[in-house]
Amino acid sequence: METQLDPMTDDLPLMANTSYMLVKHYILDFDVDFKSKVIEGIIVLFFETGSRYRKTSSTGKGSCQSQFGETCKMRASELCHTPVTNVSACSSKTEYNDIAVCGKGEEDTSDKNGNHSNEEQASGISSSKDCCDIENHGNKDFLLVLDCCDLSVLKVEEVDVAAVSGIEKFTRSAELTDVSKELENLRNQIVHELVTLPADRWKEQLYYFTRCSQAPGCGELLFTTGTWSLEIRKSGIQTPTDFPHAIRIWYKTKPEGRSVTWTTDQSGRPCVYTMGSPINNRALFPCQEPPIALSTWQASVQTAAGFVVLMSGENSAEPVQLREGILSWYYYVTMPMPASTFTIAVGCWQEVKQQSFTAAIQTNIEFSLPSSQADFRWHEEVCGHVEYPCRFQNPAARLQAVIPYRVFAPWCLMEHCKECLLQLIPQCLSAAYTTLGTHPFSRLDVLIVPSNFSSLGMASPHIIFLSQSVLPGGSHLCGTRLCHEIAHAWFGLAIGARDWTEEWISEGFATFLEDIFWARAQQQLSHDEVRGQRELKALLRWRRLRDEVQNSEEELQVLRPKKESTGELSESGASVVKHGLKAEKIFMQVHYLKGYFLLQSLARTIGEASYLASLRKFVHRFHGQLVLSQDFLCMLLEDIPEQKKSELTVESIFQNWLDTSGIPKPLLEEGETWKECQLVQQVSGEVTKWIQTNRRIRKSGKKKRKQDEVIFQKLLPDQLVLLLESLLEEKTLCPRILQCLEKTYQLREQDAEVRHRWCELVVKHKYVPGYGDVEKFLREDQERSQRNCFNISPTKSRWY
Repeated sequence: METQLDPMTDDLPLMANTSYMLVKHYILDFDVDFKSKVIEGIIVLFFETGSRYRKTSSTGKGSCQSQFGETCKMRASELCHTPVTNVSACSSKTEYNDIAVCGKGEEDTSDKNGNHSNEEQASGISSSKDCCDIENHGNKDFLLVLDCCDLSVLKVEEVDVAAVSGIEKFTRSAELTDVSKELENLRNQIVHELVTLPADRWKEQLYYFTRCSQAPGCGELLFTTGTWSLEIRKSGIQTPTDFPHAIRIWYKTKPEGRSVTWTTDQSGRPCVYTMGSPINNRALFPCQEPPIALSTWQASVQTAAGFVVLMSGENSAEPVQLREGILSWYYYVTMPMPASTFTIAVGCWQEVKQQSFTAAIQTNIEFSLPSSQADFRWHEEVCGHVEYPCRFQNPAARLQAVIPYRVFAPWCLMEHCKECLLQLIPQCLSAAYTTLGTHPFSRLDVLIVPSNFSSLGMASPHIIFLSQSVLPGGSHLCGTRLCHEIAHAWFGLAIGARDWTEEWISEGFATFLEDIFWARAQQQLSHDEVRGQRELKALLRWRRLRDEVQNSEEELQVLRPKKESTGELSESGASVVKHGLKAEKIFMQVHYLKGYFLLQSLARTIGEASYLASLRKFVHRFHGQLVLSQDFLCMLLEDIPEQKKSELTVESIFQNWLDTSGIPKPLLEEGETWKECQLVQQVSGEVTKWIQTNRRIRKSGKKKRKQDEVIFQKLLPDQLVLLLESLLEEKTLCPRILQCLEKTYQLREQDAEVRHRWCELVVKHKYVPGYGDVEKFLREDQERSQRNCFNISPTKSRWY
């Protein structure tokens, strides 16, 4: 039996035994019910035998191909007379361009205990202690383990893919030795041929995946659920090679499930979305969570008319009416991705339409690139990933500076999106393309999510979630956050960490690149202005890292906590994400900040132009793959001329940056250098003015004395953040100073980062006229600022 873990203190378990069986494709078909707050439906999983058993197939050689063909024809003929009650029939069109969208069939009534929790057993299912994994040798059944939590599993069955009309084409290379296992081997062989079709047949592949998912079942499978897993077995099957490679699971989520959030949007309408839970998607559907389980998927989602379904998918879905008042939305993905990247949002979202004068920006812009970039970008080279329809090999995609995009929001925020966000997207996409080249994904949806969203943004394939907090206060916060999330298309999605504890590979790169992208998106800035803004940003991040290191556990400050064991799996493929369930880890920024400073240090050592060229090379070599830190560092150091290496080695980088807590030694002296930046010096001068004015007012007391007028300079948003942080270090600020501060800089109209610091000043100094600002911030922006909410004890303020 699996070990029981304390969800508040222990690591996150990845239970799936991916070394034995590896999921290659999911087909989801479910209903979203807002009344019960339950998602209910069917998922069909298509597997390949895992790496440890791929070569030990029980199907030998010796039988003729015609035997398979005859078997297929026989099964298809038999099934013509078999009533299909498990799934609805679908049109058997052979037009692959119009992949069928099929609804879920009749409600399953075979399970009388459908509401049992994960820790309970379904009626008639044996305990997992009576089953065994492949590690237990002998005459015991093989146990397939999937990651699963907070789900009610109703039924599991094998899918008879051999019953699909026209499936004979996938059996021509099949051979048999044991006639008694003929049908079992036939089905698995069909799945193998289907999941290994070449990339140029992807439409045909999706078509037959859909057809196979609608085939009838050919026997229920035994299953049991634990706290973190779903365990499935077939009586008498002892190896993963012989285990069914296509299975269907009936299940439903629970209202308290932690993978999705049921809430209302800013207009008061119900919605549900995946908000980046620490447990990922295992409470949305049974899956294999380890990153190595790269898979594709198709999903059909049924919901009431009036709701819009957005999802990580390559197509911009259009709803199909199934019956009166019910619509179905269909999405698909052909690039293999971890199941954790699957994202969905269902709500009464409104599309924010393009203005006529900006609509032309949506077209595919062809860029004139510097020759060094162009020569590299168009260089034909075989990709290193598993085969899929890759945009890096598509000449048209390689010229697409701005991919098609849409913006969705609740009705009440549409005007805010038109004013700022809509114009920023093409600028940021173009800047990203100029920096890194081909966009890994073919389109982008941007959604302003409900106010309970716990961060400023989240990127998934084809879709970005943004907080409403990025909209007010001008374009700065909105633009930088958008650039950060766009950067994740390359680092975090197209290139993923093989071990989830190496979050810095995603967040450090995105933080570094957001500055590059945003500077290029603001084409009117001079070189000196760009440099100044980046130095100011570096100082703010240094201060944030210093504060976090002083106020967090040392073990949570390490970017590579498993050190030499990083990337290692157990024999079955199961593993844990170290500190994955630590509550305080959710609010930490150390992997963003230390990762950013490491990359900045490397860029400064070898020169930014050479460094960005190395990034493009890394993207070209490793897109569509999973990496560890050393994969990037080894490639980078190979390209650095000897005279610039300055004793840089992978081992020294591990020691100084990735494997230790605290502020890295090379960074300890950096904070002083950034203080010399002109923008920082300007803030220092303004801080001095405010402190001197505060002292004069306090000394004058209640006496009405004419004060010399002080002229304060206009400051950039990041300068305002630094100014307010500096003033927070003052023991006392009088009410008149706080009043003047708000009036001078119009702080209530600034972005969320600035308003956050303003609210901290209000709470610290008990400035009553500002309490309304604090209440508004807590209601609309709490937890979205990159720092934790106020560093003031809640017992000191009744407004917290």
